[in-house]
Amino acid sequence: MQGETTMKILGAVLVRSNDLRPYATSNPIHVQALDLDSPGPGELLVRIEIAGVCHSDLSVVNGSRPRPLPMLLGHEAAGIVEAIGDGVEDVEVGQRVVTTFLPRCDDCRACASGGRAPCINGSASNAAGTLLRGGSRLHLDGVEVSHHLGVSGFATHAVVDRRSVVIVDHSVPARIAAMMGCAVLTGGGAVINSGQLLSGETLLVLGLGGVGMSAILTGLAYNDVRVIGVDARTEKLESARKFGAHEVYLPDDALAAGVKADVVVEAVGSAKALESAIALTAPGGRTVTVGLPASNEYSTISPLSLVAEGRSIIGSYMGSSIPSRDLPIFINMWREGRFPVEKLISAEIELSGINHAMDQLADGNALRQLIVLE
Repeated sequence: MQGETTMKILGAVLVRSNDLRPYATSNPIHVQALDLDSPGPGELLVRIEIAGVCHSDLSVVNGSRPRPLPMLLGHEAAGIVEAIGDGVEDVEVGQRVVTTFLPRCDDCRACASGGRAPCINGSASNAAGTLLRGGSRLHLDGVEVSHHLGVSGFATHAVVDRRSVVIVDHSVPARIAAMMGCAVLTGGGAVINSGQLLSGETLLVLGLGGVGMSAILTGLAYNDVRVIGVDARTEKLESARKFGAHEVYLPDDALAAGVKADVVVEAVGSAKALESAIALTAPGGRTVTVGLPASNEYSTISPLSLVAEGRSIIGSYMGSSIPSRDLPIFINMWREGRFPVEKLISAEIELSGINHAMDQLADGNALRQLIVLE
């Protein structure tokens, strides 16, 4: 039963948010030993193999997404199931699983939306820093430590709700599997589920980080879709070109050239970027925004242009995905050689390098840094 036994784990705990940069100097994330409860009913103990460093982690570190502290960070991970709580009948010890950052309760009206709306109960538990069934399984010197997005994957082990993971075959390497649970579901899902990209259309991605590049790779998996990359950093444009993007632009250059696309994915996370994405969307097109700007940012749009040109603006959380439905699709695309997600890997690091990794991400120097824990 939950809480009756504990184990010692090593994890990266955020103790302060909004520290001064560089984080490698201010050291807001402490790598230290914690106590982890055994899995309760409906939960799993997972030995983490690989965890990806994502902007959703950085947004907690820099304070743009306030969360209860202390918090063990990390939400994009792959690992091996080592113990199973009561009531879980479809998972076996030894199976590889991918964590997903929004559990779906399958009971609320949002879960009946086919992925369009985030689960109400999962969103509430994420905001509270708990698991889906409530409470924390993490403790540090007797103090409760919050979970990050129901996962807390920057650790040697994690206890997660069964509904926070998808089982994958061992033939999918952990390095590939880990990225499927966030970068791919968010960026790729924005293209397929939210934008509903069709053959013969043009896809433009604004913001070429891990999520944006996942959207680029998804567009390139189509045989007859033109893919355009837009970013303020020329080195990101060069990476997109190497990935296979047909055109690349700086934002101002794209706007000045009158570039238009049927589906535009905004993956920057700023009000100005959303305005640019809308301006780059063709009549009849869909602007899909997946970036997470600060809560006090606002955009100015022309409602007339939406009506007169028949355009749509779509908010997409986790790519409007249902992980159990969509993750196998992307894995199959990877198996077929149409979705080389390994191109996203920019570095493999140790857990001790987590503060420096946040600096690299904040400076725009990394697509996906993978923490190797196996």
